[in-house]
Amino acid sequence: MTPLQADPFATWFGIDEQIVHRVLSEAMGRGAEFADLYFQHLKTISVGLEDGIINQASSGVDQGVGVRAVVDDQVGYAFSEALDVDAMLQAARTAATIASGDGQVPPQDVSRVETVDYYALDRTWEDVAVSERLPLVRQVESFCKEMDPAVEKVSAFWYDRDERVLVVTSEGTYASDRRPMAILSCQVTAEKNGQRQSHSASVARREAIDWFTDEELRKVCRKAVDQTMLLFEAVRPPAGELPVVLAAGASGILLHEAIGHGLEADFNRKGTSIYASMMNEKVAPAFVTIVDDGTLANDRGALNVDDEGCLTEKTVLIENGVLRSYLHDRISAKHYGVKPTGSGRRESFRHVPMPRMRSTYMLNGPHTYDEIIQSVDRGIVAETFSNGQVQIGSGDFTFYIKNGWLIEGGKITVPIKDVNIIGNGPEALRNVTMVADDFKLDEAGWTCGKNGQSVPVSLGLPTVLVNQMTVGGVN
Repeated sequence: MTPLQADPFATWFGIDEQIVHRVLSEAMGRGAEFADLYFQHLKTISVGLEDGIINQASSGVDQGVGVRAVVDDQVGYAFSEALDVDAMLQAARTAATIASGDGQVPPQDVSRVETVDYYALDRTWEDVAVSERLPLVRQVESFCKEMDPAVEKVSAFWYDRDERVLVVTSEGTYASDRRPMAILSCQVTAEKNGQRQSHSASVARREAIDWFTDEELRKVCRKAVDQTMLLFEAVRPPAGELPVVLAAGASGILLHEAIGHGLEADFNRKGTSIYASMMNEKVAPAFVTIVDDGTLANDRGALNVDDEGCLTEKTVLIENGVLRSYLHDRISAKHYGVKPTGSGRRESFRHVPMPRMRSTYMLNGPHTYDEIIQSVDRGIVAETFSNGQVQIGSGDFTFYIKNGWLIEGGKITVPIKDVNIIGNGPEALRNVTMVADDFKLDEAGWTCGKNGQSVPVSLGLPTVLVNQMTVGGVN
């Protein structure tokens, strides 16, 4: 029996080539064309603070294997939380009953997929004591309260995870990955003149604990406090069809939701996306380029290898206004006759993979922030978003803007709040009239939901002017 080189599943659970071959053979026993095994081991720790008291602390371990058998678009899937041979073989038999065809027996030998490490850490989360995490949430509370005397309450939350995955395929490859993640968030409540306002901020990275310096903590606290205090001065803007300036950074959520999902290949393969028949057609102005990138070092959306064992990459989706690619998993790539883009993702071993975004953003354009603001006679800046709703097929969306600014006569005047913007993603993309050169990747803890699965992502945008959207303000 040959061990899988340098892989913890071999060391911890005795998973070797003979075992994976037996399980893959069972999964393909009814003629599946392709099969894979997805092993996962996950350790998590979280700590919460409220009113100066540590009010929650938890740790957990989750592990198991998912077995997939594929025939064309037909997928059989089963999982086991136990990693003994009998349990894995039973899961494989279940997957095999769902997908049957004329496939071949998998190869005897497997070879390792060599990857680039985009998030190597000098110190893993496994080596960090809980006592080292506690000062971080206490420091957040202290920083927030010292930034403004109006701050009366701070809630801070810490979460980290140390995830190991192993993907073995019937094509004779295996790929392993160790995926760190840490999230620090805070919510601030302030009181002023008898009124209370609150806002939150967070940062999420595939980093070690040493990255979370006082400087980084202060950035999160400053953002939460400043956005909270602005709400005391904010007004509701006029309603109607107005130019909307999407602020650099977090406005990328609109790009992610209203456009990015429509470029995931499964929606296009099934004909439910508006982009299904637009490949190599102009869908945006020539100065617009949009990418989905899994290679950003230590980024929340980074991946060394996706959940199908495919290498990740930087995928250019829209290049100079022209649609060039969808986001592909193995099934959609075979359907379209292209290579996978390293976008096959799943929430855990309990879930099937599907095309998902990683870090989705628009590249810099030829304009400046000042040029964009000065070009708007009457409009708004959208800065922070929440409670978005999107129809993925059509791209119709509604987003609630918690923080923003009113533009009057080419100048920023007063802060705004409690605003809805309504539009259509593909139409808004066509109506982009200016893109600035101030790209910002937002490092908040964005999590993307699709078909009941959640995965970590990131997003970003330079300042972008959309010449017209419906703004739900005051008539």
